[in-house]
Amino acid sequence: MNLTELGYVAGWRLVRALPRPVVAAAFRVGADSAHRKGGGGTARLRANLRRVVGPDLPEAELDALVRRGLRSYARYWMEAFRLPALNRRQILAGFRLDGQEKLAADVAAGRGAVVALPHAGNWDAAGAWVAATGWPITTVAERLRPEGVYERFLAFRQGLGMEILPTHGGERPAFDVLVDRLRAGAVVPLLADRDLSARGIEVEFFGGRTRMPAGPALLALRTGAPLYVASLWYEPDTACAALEGPLELPDPDSGPLDQRVRTLTQRIADGLAAGIARHPEDWHMLQRMWLDQRTATDGGTAAQPSAATRTS
Repeated sequence: MNLTELGYVAGWRLVRALPRPVVAAAFRVGADSAHRKGGGGTARLRANLRRVVGPDLPEAELDALVRRGLRSYARYWMEAFRLPALNRRQILAGFRLDGQEKLAADVAAGRGAVVALPHAGNWDAAGAWVAATGWPITTVAERLRPEGVYERFLAFRQGLGMEILPTHGGERPAFDVLVDRLRAGAVVPLLADRDLSARGIEVEFFGGRTRMPAGPALLALRTGAPLYVASLWYEPDTACAALEGPLELPDPDSGPLDQRVRTLTQRIADGLAAGIARHPEDWHMLQRMWLDQRTATDGGTAAQPSAATRTS
């Protein structure tokens, strides 16, 4: 076990053992310290939030937004570490989904649903809530390095009731398994606001160009499953989400598949942007996002473990 893995293990154990108010205060202190130091992740978050709020927001107000954003990100980690210690009743009480009746109808009808998510709020709590509700849920997780950390995150999310597929290295391609699960009536949430494959679909997002994964659009077009865009945010005592959709799928006669995927991915991008604009402080994007951002300015692309990451 290396130091990174030891750190995660210690975090899970310590954060679960201490009272929540004590842990929450400690994580806020850590977030504020990161804000004062202004490292690479903080600089990237600041640059990304400037895109969201536009050039007219005064610098002091942007700085306050960045601080709230770092606190929100710290809250995500604190709550993720504590999730395995919660019982079903606590998981259900700690999360609210506006539009849950849509997913309930999709699962009951056996048609499943694709949900495109941003890196915002608490997507792990969202997945745990779906599982605790009794709905089948399958998603994809990025293979982290070291492998031991990946295995622990895998066990963590499986313990919450989610089926987790690796982005690569599985017995079958993740996309093929997701098609089968959708046709069996499962909920398939996928983080969709940032592409890691370099094969993503170029879209317009907050006035700039970026790439987003083709997976959510391609799955919906392949299976006919309804496709939703979720916004996620925090309220003082609750993690929240809301569903937009189902999005209108391009008609098969409107063009070739790649064109329809591009059209639908842009609709996803528009839906994600609307939700992020409503709650910018809860968008946890500490990585380079837009194609015109320079690595030298915005830093590298640190791994961000996720419960529902990209497919291609």
